[in-house]
Amino acid sequence: MRYLDQDAVRRALPWDRLVPALRQAFASGCVVPPRTVHTVEIPDDPDGTLLLMPAWQGGRWLVVKTAIVMPGNGTRGLPAVSAVVQAFDGRTGELRAVLDGGEITARRTAATSAMVAEALSRRDAARLLIVGAGRIARNLAEAHCSVRRYQRVSIWARRAEAAVSLAANLRQLAPVVEAAPSLEAAACEADVISCATLSREPLVRGAWLKPGVHLDLVGAYRHDMRETDDEAVQRAAVIYVDTFDGALAEAGDLLLPMASGAITRQHLTGELANLCRSTAPGRPDDDAITLFKSVGTAIEDYAAASLALEA
Repeated sequence: MRYLDQDAVRRALPWDRLVPALRQAFASGCVVPPRTVHTVEIPDDPDGTLLLMPAWQGGRWLVVKTAIVMPGNGTRGLPAVSAVVQAFDGRTGELRAVLDGGEITARRTAATSAMVAEALSRRDAARLLIVGAGRIARNLAEAHCSVRRYQRVSIWARRAEAAVSLAANLRQLAPVVEAAPSLEAAACEADVISCATLSREPLVRGAWLKPGVHLDLVGAYRHDMRETDDEAVQRAAVIYVDTFDGALAEAGDLLLPMASGAITRQHLTGELANLCRSTAPGRPDDDAITLFKSVGTAIEDYAAASLALEA
């Protein structure tokens, strides 16, 4: 049995290989049963979440990820997500490898967002805004910059010092990499906005969005969390989700506007399988606002684990 730690997973999953691998995985598909979600009550802390996510292709790999999300870790200086990925032989069922699940999750999540941005954002996009400064945010910045040549990357976080620190560590990504003092000002100028927070209240407002912007919503993963207001979602001409089942069960950024009547189920353009197979429309014109709401799917874990092992 092999063990791939955080560094080994990172080396095995460069963006220029992971993004195409994800595109191929969504286009070809695999068996993905509904993930199991459990609430973990923690005294004097926000509730945690335990997720069990399996996926397989007959005769190849059977991959199972166990992930634990602890929102309270932000106050401890710890990652919100801890995870492990087990890869079993798809024919014999033997355990073949254990992989660092936190790194798998961070990289496959960011690469999926980059894949969608490559398809939906304007080709002349020059300004990227990252909202958040945690592990996923860092990976999002790197992945997005692997598919577009941004002239300016701005980072905003509730803790200004975290944004400053992350910006300093990502100087190589673009001619200008900066901490944004004002979220509103940075959002008004951005061509792509990528959010990776655990917010329960809207951060990015629809009134701030300029024509042609692409919204990438990654962080809010429960029905009571959101990173945008109703107007932001309502203004989107194209809305993609990784899977309808996941989004309609968990995506507060979509479920809350549906509950208020701002949008309906019919506003959702398609799943990533549709986008990768070109069976649903992409960006209609340069002024259209596009949106991707990520909640995660085991297809992404399967694609990343398979690539890491076969590398």
